[in-house]
Amino acid sequence: MTGNAAAHSATERTHVQKAALAVGAVFLLVGILGFIPGITTNYDQLSFASHHSEAMLLGVFQVSILHNIVHLLFGVAGIAMARTRSAARSYLLWGGVIYLLLWIYGLVIDHDSNANFVPVNNADNWLHLVLGLAMVALAVLLTRDREGGTRRTAHPNRRRTL
Repeated sequence: MTGNAAAHSATERTHVQKAALAVGAVFLLVGILGFIPGITTNYDQLSFASHHSEAMLLGVFQVSILHNIVHLLFGVAGIAMARTRSAARSYLLWGGVIYLLLWIYGLVIDHDSNANFVPVNNADNWLHLVLGLAMVALAVLLTRDREGGTRRTAHPNRRRTL
């Protein structure tokens, strides 16, 4: 193996690492977009945290400063945890569990009460369900094999027997 080939294989990411990196990048982007007037409608009504925040990301998802910060933190965590296979799997698995819990929380609280401090609306709730299921599925499906989602090939110098 040449020096370049060895360096390339040492830095090649597994599928689960690529997924965690992509999910983290999307969360980071969503967190940033939540602070951009126009992309977030009713931006002048953006509050730190409460159901009184009437700011809507893409005109659909209720957001607050706290909600945007949570997205930014999830994004940074995903990017950082994509460095190793096990951390990437943990990020997707436990991040997915958190989003499934947020979905349940959003279903059981009164959206007009102080319990809705993040805040969330019906669109957020269903997005949380999809995100939670997708993240858990990625964690499980991309780490089913022992190689972390990468196909293992035979060493070129190894003789194959029939």
